[in-house]
Amino acid sequence: MITMQNQTKQNHTKSEQSFADLPDEELAVRANRSAAAMETLIARYSRTVRVCARPLFLAGGDQEDLFQEGMIGLLYALRSYDPSSGTPFRAYALVCIRNKLISAVRAAAANKHAPLNDSVSFHTFSQDDTVPESMRADPETEIIGREGASEFLNALRFSLSASEKEVLSLYLQGLSYSEIAASRGKTSKSVDNTVQRIRRKALKILGENGQTV
Repeated sequence: MITMQNQTKQNHTKSEQSFADLPDEELAVRANRSAAAMETLIARYSRTVRVCARPLFLAGGDQEDLFQEGMIGLLYALRSYDPSSGTPFRAYALVCIRNKLISAVRAAAANKHAPLNDSVSFHTFSQDDTVPESMRADPETEIIGREGASEFLNALRFSLSASEKEVLSLYLQGLSYSEIAASRGKTSKSVDNTVQRIRRKALKILGENGQTV
């Protein structure tokens, strides 16, 4: 009995290892019939979803709601991806994630958060070599996209301490609070407090300038 259980666990481990070695496109195809393949791809892209969602959180969105909406966009990409199109899965997934986030932001902010409602032109793409150079930006510029970036970033940088600038850069790269805390020798609570300060400053600047970002 123990031998059979051990064998089952070994087979499951081998299956996970084999999926981990597969390219995104192959996993996306298999995900429609394999829960293990889907779990592998979702784990692979969870940080990408955070990277896409976090600039919108700084502009006034709800962090957890945005992450969930981004994950829904990822699941849609998994179910609708057509490998025969020749489009890399990552590029297709980024579009689906971003479109879902934009749709959610517009629906939630229509009557409540004007700065956030104006923020749907964000270029929330992951920093990755598979994204065309013309669609990529440094993590700080991800907050507002290209239009008005210089003015806003100058104002934001001026308002941030050196420590806050470092946290912002790591935060927009998709690192978790615990990862940021470990890299800086701080607690997760301290990181959260810093992010909240940055968010308040970003919202204040957007509100004062009436800026469409």
